[in-house]
Amino acid sequence: MTRLFGRIRRFRRAFVLLAVIGPGLITSNADNDAGGIATYSQAGAQFGYQMLWILVAVTVSLAVVNEMGARMGVVTGKGLADLIRERFGVRRTTFAMALLLFANAFTTVAEFAGIAAGLELFGVPRFVSVPAAAAVIWLLVVRGSYPVVEKVLLSITVVYVTYVISGFLAHPPWPEVLRSSVVPHVVPRRDFVLLAIALIGTTVTPWMQFYLQAAVADKGIPNEHLAYSQTEVVAGAFVTDFVDFFIIIATAAALFGHLSSAQLGSMQAGDFARALEPAAGQAATALFAVGLVGASVLAGSVVPLSTAYAVTEAFGWERGVGRDLGEAPAFFGIFTGLLAIGTAAVMIPGLPLVTLILLSQEANGIILPAILIFMLVLLNDRRIMGRHVNGRLANTVAGLTVAVLIGLTLILLVASLPGSPLSG
Repeated sequence: MTRLFGRIRRFRRAFVLLAVIGPGLITSNADNDAGGIATYSQAGAQFGYQMLWILVAVTVSLAVVNEMGARMGVVTGKGLADLIRERFGVRRTTFAMALLLFANAFTTVAEFAGIAAGLELFGVPRFVSVPAAAAVIWLLVVRGSYPVVEKVLLSITVVYVTYVISGFLAHPPWPEVLRSSVVPHVVPRRDFVLLAIALIGTTVTPWMQFYLQAAVADKGIPNEHLAYSQTEVVAGAFVTDFVDFFIIIATAAALFGHLSSAQLGSMQAGDFARALEPAAGQAATALFAVGLVGASVLAGSVVPLSTAYAVTEAFGWERGVGRDLGEAPAFFGIFTGLLAIGTAAVMIPGLPLVTLILLSQEANGIILPAILIFMLVLLNDRRIMGRHVNGRLANTVAGLTVAVLIGLTLILLVASLPGSPLSG
């Protein structure tokens, strides 16, 4: 009998965990978007395995920050933008939303650039692939319910296994990979600092904090299931960065030392997939391209959706995937507007898409400290969080993330000055 009750308890725990799965995995995996893939590929191709230790360190930050967002969403039942408005007022909320809109407009363009680049490898022109993808995403979100949208987005995350396979097909030197993962190495150059900011900014993004908390609140996860939600978002952080780890490995093994600075500067995410073929084979190229398309479709849904949630929450407007167009015009208007911007920008001939993609990640890295400071103030306020306020570990990790990003930004500014030793 005791054994039977033990099995029932284990089954119940597993059932509850399955019930709360969604926000953490979708948010973390959507972070592996076209901009993320381009950034991780650039890190591997330009610096080999030297940035792996940064990814390992920032994974801890991602897990801690996502746990904070999920905890705040479960305990308060509100999104991050909602809480920022209530705690800091309309003026500071408007400032936060302006930062978010700026970064997310660039990021949405990056997602559709990824769709175009990935499908062009299979012979589909962007003038067909991009409008078709935008139409499918629009119909899914505007006509679907939250459970349907969540299931579709979760199913897309399966494509990320393609990057792990590509990494193994590239046959990297595993002892060097492991050493670079734990031994810090800094290259005293401006491009290394800029890429480090982009890598952090594409791993822990401002938009994902707004989407994660809004999705948790929208799902209505009760306080007694908080531990399950925390488990899901932490697991999601480690799963997504496991994939990123192999993106860097694949491109480092195949491309490091074989491309000039000019070639690296002109490559798009799809070009990295194509360049893998001589070293890793046609299968790795195809897998990388499939992953790029799936990742871009997922993030092309989530980034505009997160923006719509954040802005409408911030100003108290009706919102939610389950609403009708007439019930939440601002919510669906913002979502549709960002899809239109992303689609139109990719159609412009000669637009430097790779530059826009990397700029979006650098913008995320520079904006992120402001969003994290808002979160830290909220999470240490007992009037909001009660007994679930931040502990010492969460405050330390999030505070270090803010300090490192601000420090890197200051170093970047110094490196931009004429005659700086880092200007090379």
